[in-house]
Amino acid sequence: MLVKSAEFVMSNSDVAKCPKNRMPEYAFIGRSNVGKSSLINMLTNKKSLAKTSGKPGKTQLINHFLINKNWYLVDLPGYGYAKVSKSSKKTFQKFITQYFSLREQLVSAFVLVDIRHDPQPIDLEFMQWLGENGIPFSIVFTKADKLKPKAIENHIENYKSILLETWEDMPNYFVTSSSKDIGKEEVLGYIETLNGNMELSNI
Repeated sequence: MLVKSAEFVMSNSDVAKCPKNRMPEYAFIGRSNVGKSSLINMLTNKKSLAKTSGKPGKTQLINHFLINKNWYLVDLPGYGYAKVSKSSKKTFQKFITQYFSLREQLVSAFVLVDIRHDPQPIDLEFMQWLGENGIPFSIVFTKADKLKPKAIENHIENYKSILLETWEDMPNYFVTSSSKDIGKEEVLGYIETLNGNMELSNI
């Protein structure tokens, strides 16, 4: 897929105020320091579309970006490690849960995971929640440029072994690096395929 246009549409904390049209949505979420904004900017070819920051927890709202005039990329607040108050974290958790539970336009979520680290309970628990609630998702391993190929392979195998303790199959996954454009074509191609399948189902 070639991204020809990417524009910010709205930010809010109320799912009821999200765009009313029926365009497909793809939600990106992960821990606060996982490199989500950088990945979004890489995918959309815009260096400052999503705000990046040295401070974790920059994204604190549901952010909708319209891509190619026909689908939305949704940037959701990071979970874990954000230096915000407990009340703010509860608010984030509430509208994130509401977004996934109520947003019928959502086609798939992308759960971002830093490939350098061992599987974290907070990530595994969130994936478990998505699975239990029947929400399709893919894992996006970020920061692949920080490891050598063999180390990447070992980390993914480690993830597989842990996930397959509770999952029948390993969820769909991508290996990416925002600084090296690794995985860009694969992620966008997957979204393009899902969009195409939706169009066929609507015929």
